[in-house]
Amino acid sequence: MSVHPVDEKLPALKMATTGLQHVAAMYAGVVAPPLIVGAAIGLTARDLTFLTGACLFTAGLATFLQTLGVWRIGARLPFVNGVTFAGVAPMTAIVAATRDKSDALPVIFGAVIVAGLLGFLAAPFFSKAIRFFPPVVTGTVITLIGVSLLPVAFGWAQGPNPGARDYGSMTNLGLAAATLAIVLLLRRFTRGFVKQVAVLLGLVAGTLVAIPFGATDFTPVADAAVVGFPTPFHFGAPQFQLAAILSMCVVMVVSMTESTADMLALGEIVERPADERTIAAGLRADTLGSALSPLFNGFMCSAFAQNIGLVAMTRIRSRYVVATGGAFLVLMGLCPMAASLIAVVPRPVLGGAGVVLFGSVAASGIQTLAKAGLDKDNNVLIVAVSLAVGMIPITAPEFYHAFPETAKIVLDSGISTGCVAAVVLNLVFNHLGRGARDGRDAREVTHPMEAVPAQSIS
Repeated sequence: MSVHPVDEKLPALKMATTGLQHVAAMYAGVVAPPLIVGAAIGLTARDLTFLTGACLFTAGLATFLQTLGVWRIGARLPFVNGVTFAGVAPMTAIVAATRDKSDALPVIFGAVIVAGLLGFLAAPFFSKAIRFFPPVVTGTVITLIGVSLLPVAFGWAQGPNPGARDYGSMTNLGLAAATLAIVLLLRRFTRGFVKQVAVLLGLVAGTLVAIPFGATDFTPVADAAVVGFPTPFHFGAPQFQLAAILSMCVVMVVSMTESTADMLALGEIVERPADERTIAAGLRADTLGSALSPLFNGFMCSAFAQNIGLVAMTRIRSRYVVATGGAFLVLMGLCPMAASLIAVVPRPVLGGAGVVLFGSVAASGIQTLAKAGLDKDNNVLIVAVSLAVGMIPITAPEFYHAFPETAKIVLDSGISTGCVAAVVLNLVFNHLGRGARDGRDAREVTHPMEAVPAQSIS
């Protein structure tokens, strides 16, 4: 009996290198939230390093839950979990509202624990919405995921600090372009294993190219400790405040919406479409990982869409590869020096690789849309309006400036707003009243298990 590529166990060396490639793709996204929140609190350099290591450690544990699974917990797909950026704004708001800054992290941790437990209980009910995700919806959302991530890559390409004099300099943009060119050349002119780890090799090569330009900083390696453990409740016991809990519950809903979309996208790419049971299990892993994370001083965890692009590009679909990446994350959390090695990679180099990774996600969405019955006017309208709504936070970041901060948590996520718009419009045009008859053909593949899977990008 043949083994599905998702369940395939690769040779040790290939497993390690491709797993490390996943870590490299998501590292910046994991460390950014603790750095931002830690800076808002005014943590010392030592405590900031501790908080960052804790978030790496908990991201690894959450990735284990998602890829390997326990009981009905975990999608058992090549799905990377880490600190969600959606929580940064409400967490910094909590910090600002906390009179004694030493209580800020305990308040945040208490809110994340409650939101995670409530999300865990809601997971099976939330997953039932899958029947409202036909290809016209999933294709739109997958495309939005890729398009929404591209500005992140462009920001990385300009440099790590928008306030720096060299931000957007020719040197930084040149390093990003050089890394992109190296990845493309490796993908075009190599085969087999080298082709599959082109992104990792591109990051290494780009880092070496950056050395003569002074863009590579090895200070983090020199200053990092060899061993460190995220002691439980290092910053104090969790505190439970209603306002903080409500704001993090809103973030949890946003996170679950995005994770659902990500699972549907990944299921199409690996040719194991995510059904209701898979999504429920995946959401349980997300929410349980979030609830456990504060015990080790970490934040809310969610799916990392950028790694979906890596799966699409490399066509390595093994969940054990991503689990190996989770092991590296745990190691980095326990060994700050190991974590600092990834920190050496200049941000412009990450930006060059990110263009390929995030663009691959958008391309996968377009492939799904090609099979979504766009010859029907209703479906064209669904895609057109949903993409427009989802693009608002990207093209007009201040569009929702007059809305309450709680509402902006949802509205500032183009993936979430675009997903909601696509689901609602599909319901109106293809499920209700006359639309139910006119859109009958469009609903023949309403359940993702019945959809024709998008081909992986080669």
